[in-house]
Amino acid sequence: MPSAARPAHRYVFVAGLHRTGTSLLAKIIGTHPHVSAIKGAPVPENEGCYLQGAIPHTALDGIPGHFATDPRQHYTEEHALNTLETKLRLDQEWGEWFDHSAPWRLEKSPVNLTRMRLLQALFPLSNFIVVTRHPQFMAQALQKWTDQDVAAVAEYGVEAYRLMLDDLQYLHRAIVIRYEDLVKRPGDYLEAIAAFLDLEPSFTPFDIRDGNLDYEVAGHGPGKIDALGYRSDGSTNPIASIVRHPLRAIRDKTWSAITSRPS
Repeated sequence: MPSAARPAHRYVFVAGLHRTGTSLLAKIIGTHPHVSAIKGAPVPENEGCYLQGAIPHTALDGIPGHFATDPRQHYTEEHALNTLETKLRLDQEWGEWFDHSAPWRLEKSPVNLTRMRLLQALFPLSNFIVVTRHPQFMAQALQKWTDQDVAAVAEYGVEAYRLMLDDLQYLHRAIVIRYEDLVKRPGDYLEAIAAFLDLEPSFTPFDIRDGNLDYEVAGHGPGKIDALGYRSDGSTNPIASIVRHPLRAIRDKTWSAITSRPS
């Protein structure tokens, strides 16, 4: 079969609510020699949503504490933007920021959380890495960026994660990384991400600290979501890692790096 039958590159999209560790994780993954990440762009946190015009992104989009539960910003395979024109324009405009010799192109934008199904429709071989953080800690970290109180932002986080978990059912290649697990066992989770991308774990070492230690949770409050192991007192329960991939060998290798395979 001619080489043209296989794309020269594939996308890995990092998604998550604001202040959940998406930028940190994207920077680390971008150090891999086979991953090209957007760097030095004149936009916040090198986010690709600002570097393209195929999917409209204005000041009304991606608002911290609001975007992930806004039905208008939930883009699926049924969206009118699921066209060849959108795909080609994204590839062209993002392509200016990537090293074309790398097989993986990494794009990180919080709004990817509500666009994963559309992005998969446009780029069927893309992989998705979703970063979550306990809603109570996310809310405290985000408070200075939003007009809502901590309780309201925590509830927003719960609803956003429920919507995300529903979207995961439609994705072929996705992994969910809890911030709490990443900061405790960075080596294991980076090994899992490498396996998920079918790469050797060759990331540049980073110092990772637990940002949740900067905040306190008094008693029980909003933010409980059993599917992610987040309890109302701010603690976490162990959960079976969420890994979706059509190839069993990659699923097993990814799971083995971080947990025993669920039955």
